[in-house]
Amino acid sequence: MKYTLLLVLFIAALFRSASAQTAAPPVVPLGVWADDTGDSHIELYRCGEELCGRLVWLRQPTDANGKPRLDEHHPEPNQKTRPLLNLTVLERLTYNPSNDRWEDGKIYDPENGRTYSCYVAPAGKDRLEVKGYIGFSMMGKSHYWQRVKATKPGAE
Repeated sequence: MKYTLLLVLFIAALFRSASAQTAAPPVVPLGVWADDTGDSHIELYRCGEELCGRLVWLRQPTDANGKPRLDEHHPEPNQKTRPLLNLTVLERLTYNPSNDRWEDGKIYDPENGRTYSCYVAPAGKDRLEVKGYIGFSMMGKSHYWQRVKATKPGAE
């Protein structure tokens, strides 16, 4: 009986210490990031509890006529006239602490008008792996973005 009581107390103490530990908050990659081609900068920002991103700089922001580049490859005709600058290209990314990444989101590629599933994961200091895929993440392509400018916490 004495051993049973000790065992119950030990197990209760284990559960209490485990529940007292809180998971570290995720490092949110807020700020401006250069894509791996150097042709665009994407600002990552919070949209509620999720992570989103928009195009904020283009190496070639205008077309041959000097007009702002448009989303001409979008599959929906009514979207083809929207400007690329400030276009949302990442959305609905949620943090998964077991993988230490932002996942289950969507990434839009204005170069071909396609939308892919994606995740964003830290890949070193001021570097992100951004992977777009169809179906399984193993079948996708990773890109590595470099931080251009950080956003101060609370300034989102």
